[in-house]
Amino acid sequence: MQIGIVGLPNSTKTTVFNALTRSQVETSTFSSGQLETHAAVISVPDDRVDRLSKMFEPRKTTYACIQYNDIAGLRVGIGREGGLTGPLLNLLAQSDALLHVVRAFDDPRVAHPNGSVDPARDLAALDFEFIFSDLVIVERRIERLEHDLARKRGEYVERQAAEDERALLERVRAALETEKPVRDLDLTAQEAKRLRGYQFLSEKPVLVMLNVGDDGDIDPDHHISYQHSRSAVICLRGGLEMEIARLEPEEAELFRNEYGIEEPGLNRLIRASYHLLDLQSFFTVGDDEVRAWTIRRGASAVEAAGVIHSDLARGFIRAEVVSTEHLLEAGSLAEARRRGQLRLEGRDYAVRDGDILTIRFNV
Repeated sequence: MQIGIVGLPNSTKTTVFNALTRSQVETSTFSSGQLETHAAVISVPDDRVDRLSKMFEPRKTTYACIQYNDIAGLRVGIGREGGLTGPLLNLLAQSDALLHVVRAFDDPRVAHPNGSVDPARDLAALDFEFIFSDLVIVERRIERLEHDLARKRGEYVERQAAEDERALLERVRAALETEKPVRDLDLTAQEAKRLRGYQFLSEKPVLVMLNVGDDGDIDPDHHISYQHSRSAVICLRGGLEMEIARLEPEEAELFRNEYGIEEPGLNRLIRASYHLLDLQSFFTVGDDEVRAWTIRRGASAVEAAGVIHSDLARGFIRAEVVSTEHLLEAGSLAEARRRGQLRLEGRDYAVRDGDILTIRFNV
């Protein structure tokens, strides 16, 4: 999973990146405006992995991972200037979701480019840039489709497909022209699949991260109202979290207690990201390795097998399944089997969060 961290100049985006990833990227009181990216891959904290590893004592323990990309180069007006093209557009398009950092505190040392702090205004400004970029793509494609339909008659099936695509894109254009993001459209599964190849930026799930400063209110409703599909808002004390991230674990815990921070902001962000992207974890266990894997909610056993290795999906026979809690209570796979908690499931079984799978296959 890749999450692109975006924000307007002086939004404290890099501060948040450092806080979440324990990185040491330099923060400054000005923005260069240049295309620049910093990436960090972090392990997803999961006490279930810790407990399973303690039980099996494997040679290797592997947590699920998320890559965060700190993407610079965005500013108001860049879309209309043709800036959302090439490398910048590619960086944004490859993200599974966008983490939009918005500044929600005053600091006389860091002047706001617009002269005042207004989270709702800044959030709407960058949203508009993404919507405008999508609108340019839609209009170009519609123009091309109309040109092709006017020039040649073609096969009926091809013409019908082109007309269906144009009709769908007309709906998208109508929404974008009213500054409605693509993710707010009521699309069928087939329509969503048709649009996937366009990599619309306003279609991507968005997690809004409000940096409220060292002593700001951490209730998002006290700052903005953001009512969009596949979107969520959380608050972070960015500067404090960045300092805490640089401390040793025991010292960091004392620091959090002093400031009333119940848990690292990264943990809250990961939970919000999994919920936003409709993801869950399943596990494989053994003496060699205890490992967490990430799949979408509702994924089948054969899809889970494919996440582990394509050969497992190709030669899938069945899956042995037990929940993490049942296994931990039983103390061993043999005892879980004796209790009837280890069961056999077929390829269409809907994997649940926390399931432990052993895939039987033959290729």
